[in-house]
Amino acid sequence: MNADHFLARFKRHPDYKDQIVHVEQIPAREARWGELDAPLPSRLSGALALQGVTQLYCHQAQAIDLARMGHHLIVTTPTASGKSLCYNAPVLETLLLDPGARALYLFPTKALAQDQRGKLEALRLHAEIATATYDGDTPKEERGWVKKTARVVITNPDMLHIGILPYHTGWGTFLRNLRYVVIDEAHTYRGVFGAHVANILRRLRRVCDRYGAHPQFIACSATIANPGELFGRLTGLEAEAISGDGAPTGRKHFIFWNPPIYDPATGARRSSNAEATTLFTTLVGEGVRTIAFTRARKTAELLLTYARRAFESTGTQAGLVKKIISYRAGYTAEQRRDIERRLFNGELTGVTATNALELGVDIGGVDACVLTGYPGTVASTWQQAGRAGRRQGDSLAILVAADNPLDQFLMRRPEYFFGKPHEHAALDPTNRHILGAHLLCAAYEMPLTDDDFALFGGERAAHITHRLCEEEALAARGDRFVYAGSEYPAGLISIRSASANQYVIVDDTRRGAVLGTVEEGKAFETLHPGAVYLHLGESYIVETLDPQNFRAHVRPAQANYFTETRINSQIAIKEIYDSKEFGDTVAYFGLVTVTTQVVGFRQKQLFSDEVLGNFDLDLPEQVFETEAVWYPLPSGLAYDLERANLDLAGGVHAGEHASISLLPLFALCDRNDIGGVSTPWHPQVGAPAIFVHDAHPGGVGIAETGYRLIEEWLGATRTLLEECPCETGCPSCIQSPKCGNNNEPLDKEAAKAILRGIMK
Repeated sequence: MNADHFLARFKRHPDYKDQIVHVEQIPAREARWGELDAPLPSRLSGALALQGVTQLYCHQAQAIDLARMGHHLIVTTPTASGKSLCYNAPVLETLLLDPGARALYLFPTKALAQDQRGKLEALRLHAEIATATYDGDTPKEERGWVKKTARVVITNPDMLHIGILPYHTGWGTFLRNLRYVVIDEAHTYRGVFGAHVANILRRLRRVCDRYGAHPQFIACSATIANPGELFGRLTGLEAEAISGDGAPTGRKHFIFWNPPIYDPATGARRSSNAEATTLFTTLVGEGVRTIAFTRARKTAELLLTYARRAFESTGTQAGLVKKIISYRAGYTAEQRRDIERRLFNGELTGVTATNALELGVDIGGVDACVLTGYPGTVASTWQQAGRAGRRQGDSLAILVAADNPLDQFLMRRPEYFFGKPHEHAALDPTNRHILGAHLLCAAYEMPLTDDDFALFGGERAAHITHRLCEEEALAARGDRFVYAGSEYPAGLISIRSASANQYVIVDDTRRGAVLGTVEEGKAFETLHPGAVYLHLGESYIVETLDPQNFRAHVRPAQANYFTETRINSQIAIKEIYDSKEFGDTVAYFGLVTVTTQVVGFRQKQLFSDEVLGNFDLDLPEQVFETEAVWYPLPSGLAYDLERANLDLAGGVHAGEHASISLLPLFALCDRNDIGGVSTPWHPQVGAPAIFVHDAHPGGVGIAETGYRLIEEWLGATRTLLEECPCETGCPSCIQSPKCGNNNEPLDKEAAKAILRGIMK
């Protein structure tokens, strides 16, 4: 494609109002080649040559040589840089030279697992190296063959957790000969999911040790700031980190696109969804293969709806309705595979997708990506932008800013994105809610002993084990701890959330047809009575929510609006883990109790985001313990605000909103992974205070990262407030769509004064 042509075309569009605020031209790059210390076996090098691989990029050669030396590795290079060869080459070499050796590949999704199996089979080595996927879709009659015969088993953490480790005795031959464990897309293992996977990998190491195996771990990841630390937290091992990228790339135009302000008084901007729809339909209409990424399932469905209506309204382009589709989690496996196939073979020109398509499934050549709102992390942004582009020719990535503080901060400070180090991946494998569940699983697999505690977190693991004995979930038998339950523990744990329960969404007009699922922690927000639920471009209204049976009952509806919830929160300090002086105050990190309640929702007009109505809800409170970072206002600052006729309550509230919005710049997390509470007087603190906490029970390391980087984090927050052009506060700096108090009170000047007063 000709990116310059499309830039000129966009600027001539009747809706163009100087939305392009920055164009970063990323030049094409030639390949940088490397040489191995010793050649690959001729059988392997010949198979690679048939796939067009006759030379290795420098990072591939480095990874292969280090793997041959026995090092654990983590490779962090961009999308389409040939990371899979960094593990496939040493693994296949070992398996060709040692007929008994085995390897286990872990991918976060079934789609990636199937994609990798196809690539391995294309090498035509299956006569020597039998390869198989082992997941929930594997027929029962094939599972015995996989355990006994397959030399490369490709699976996901869920199946390792629930279908392999509890039945390790049936995998004895495989585990005894396990030489490699490959962890692809390691950056996805963060937060709650990452904490679960870290414990699953420790359980794997423990079971392997029983069979006398000590496999070598190789991980691949998008670029992050702390690859070695992430690897250590995931596996409990130290690794060599490889970050140089020798792969060639074509020229990329990366555009920052800011929707125009339509109401100068409030600073409100045109909907990012409407802007993204215009860009998406323009590109698809020109035959450019395009992905429009969105932050949420609902938005992916909304964009598809908007785009279809846009094409239907023009007689000449109505046929394009069949050339676009949405793609997200929640669809059946068959639906996702069909969409992937149609993208790969060119049946589809455009797709609106969540980050479910961000990872490395091969969908063929895509020339343009439209990112609807900042994806939340630098790593995800580059991953999504990297889906567009081939090794020759131009590609286009367009980041369409949403009307929120983080997006607008980047629009004003693009150098902060393009010149900034990537975020720190945060996860805490010792989260007691998660660790306790996995200690039960480990005891089910084989009795725990004191020697196991070091693997699972030391004193905390020992403490939780003894607590589980008191609760009679474990039983002490001499120097061993055995599982005392009657139910299979792994089957009770959902590793994709902090809760084991999933709400099932049922269409009562279709005899109870199941549309999808939502985890328990998000159900009150997304499935409350009156909520609009979108599925495959169709709207449904939630009629009833049944917490007793974890079901939501919906009906089809032609809704011209979507819904957003309002949530109230309260916080109490349980334990202070650490503290440090920060500016003119003290920052604290510790354990807190958070009480939240969904108190209402708004209906917002499609396309314009105009608020059509506010509705109250009466749902139960949800109480959980988690980790938080907080700081009190210095003595005297409240008095200074009062003398300046500024609102203390509005100031701490605005500061809380702004700081929460920018924490994802520093911790690899989503905005929904974070919560906050501010108060003009907190009785335990004895002063006005601002709290920012992990939104998951037990904490997953996000608040801890904020505590560690508090100077940089709140420095950026101060910059956000000082540079936003609005006068009294707007959605681009201090207003939050999730605020349970309808963004009242808020005082932007007071928030600025608070941060200046603290950070003198």
